[in-house]
Amino acid sequence: MLITGGTVCGKSSTINALFNANVAKVGVGVDPETMDTTKYELDNLVLWDSPGLGDGIEADKRHSKSIIKKLNELDSDGNPLIDLVLVILDGNSRDYGMSFQFINEVIIPSFDPKDKNKRILVAINQADVAMKGKYWNDKENRPEQQLEKFLKEKVGSVKNRIYEVTRIDITPIYYSAGYTEEDGTRHKPYNLSKLLAFIVKYTPSEKRLSYVNNINNDKSIWESDDGLEDYRKEVQNSFSETILDGMANGVDIGMKIGSHFGTVGKVFGGAVGGILGTVGGFFKGIFSL
Repeated sequence: MLITGGTVCGKSSTINALFNANVAKVGVGVDPETMDTTKYELDNLVLWDSPGLGDGIEADKRHSKSIIKKLNELDSDGNPLIDLVLVILDGNSRDYGMSFQFINEVIIPSFDPKDKNKRILVAINQADVAMKGKYWNDKENRPEQQLEKFLKEKVGSVKNRIYEVTRIDITPIYYSAGYTEEDGTRHKPYNLSKLLAFIVKYTPSEKRLSYVNNINNDKSIWESDDGLEDYRKEVQNSFSETILDGMANGVDIGMKIGSHFGTVGKVFGGAVGGILGTVGGFFKGIFSL
């Protein structure tokens, strides 16, 4: 998965919040920390953190060329190296013109036309500082009614604008990756479980299990979400679907699945119920409040 977006939109913070390793350096101030496309290998999960856009015309040209090159790389089997692109927008910004142009001119031309809707995701980060931080309930770690309405309208506006520019139908979500202030004050993530469900759902089925051993096991970061769906269950269902797809295709489940679940549950013993139970138990343990 390639994660891209404007400078200081929170790409590195998102990687650190979602996955079970503090690998990405988070920028402080206005200078971007990620100057080159950076590869993170977490167990059997590979992430690519692209340079932030918005550093100037020449810098953006260099970054775009680097991203196009990466999107056109193939793996040893001749399949695209990057199977999913997550575009992160800054929830505190009102101007996404550069991001829309980037999606249309850099990302879309690099994809097979029939894959566009499935391989491009858009998420609006820093929901807690939208509207200049007004109407965010710190105690409950959630938006109040005025901010929630604003965020929903922003999602609709971004969706419509992307369609106008690209003719691609993409429904964004909003979230907050969370952060820690210099004095140690911690602001927990919001809607991170929804973002995870969003990512896993659109990841090719045969690659979903690569997330299992890498999901952040800090229960507190999964506590707050919009409550519209049971996102833990959605993630679990996506993994169950992968297991059943593997059976239908005649995959040797014992060998393939056992390696993924070695550190999160009992070793696979051959029964489908056992596998699904392991997946469900793992996510119940992480997401339970």
